[in-house]
Amino acid sequence: MSTVILLAATGLGLGALYFLVASGLSLIYGLMGVLNFAHGSFLTLGAFAGWEVARRTGADSWWTFLLSILIGAAVGALFAAFTEFVLIRRLYQRHIEQVLITVGLALATVALFEGIWGTDPVFIQGPAWFKDTTELLGARIPNDRFVCIIAAVLVLLAMVLFLKRTRYGMIIRAGVENRSMVTALGIDVRKAFTLVFTIGGAAAGLGGVLASHYFGYVSPLLGGSLLIFAFIVTVIGGLGSLTGAAVASVAVALLQQFANFYFGLGDLAVVLALALVLLFRPAGLLGRKS
Repeated sequence: MSTVILLAATGLGLGALYFLVASGLSLIYGLMGVLNFAHGSFLTLGAFAGWEVARRTGADSWWTFLLSILIGAAVGALFAAFTEFVLIRRLYQRHIEQVLITVGLALATVALFEGIWGTDPVFIQGPAWFKDTTELLGARIPNDRFVCIIAAVLVLLAMVLFLKRTRYGMIIRAGVENRSMVTALGIDVRKAFTLVFTIGGAAAGLGGVLASHYFGYVSPLLGGSLLIFAFIVTVIGGLGSLTGAAVASVAVALLQQFANFYFGLGDLAVVLALALVLLFRPAGLLGRKS
């Protein structure tokens, strides 16, 4: 029983990381129709920024950890806003060009990160509490799993409240439905769309810092490896559905953990689940049929 609890808690923590990456992907595609293959670069840069903060200020304190989270999210947000303003803004409704330029950016940033921080993984340490475990129904759960889960829940609530309860959230949703009408009312939709990218980048940067603690290292390839599963989660949950991304993140991570432990085939199980969803429910679990 304790093994099942440990696998479930570990899966929920991993699912939280998947959601932090997939939420930005889902938000950007659902509201703007952009498939951003450079999203993993936001995560990697945020992770390295958080590591630099911890390295320079002392990695074993809570205030350093919180500061690294804030810096990682801010760096991810700024890089995402820069990407939208310089590269994506001129390519709306031009999906092939979007894919090409975001794939090119992803490859270029990996080479840039390798040139700055090297190709080898950099192992990190967090606060002392992260090294401890908490007993839950007989299982010893690493404490960083709880932090990842709480962060993912807070991000989901913040995104939903922003889109449904704020003025900018209403502008974004209206601009997606009828951009020309909103523009005719004197509202600059471009700023709202940049804000969407910024929010997605902040979630990715936050996820990067937490992922570096979850796996114990940061490397130039960290974002790319997580991005693969984030895309799978986004497709299974339904392109553009935040709730679907949250449900799929948990389902995919739990499936991966249990299949890895009992059969050693976690990644294969996830790919098979993706194939079944595409065959029998192409719109995803909670996606809207086009």
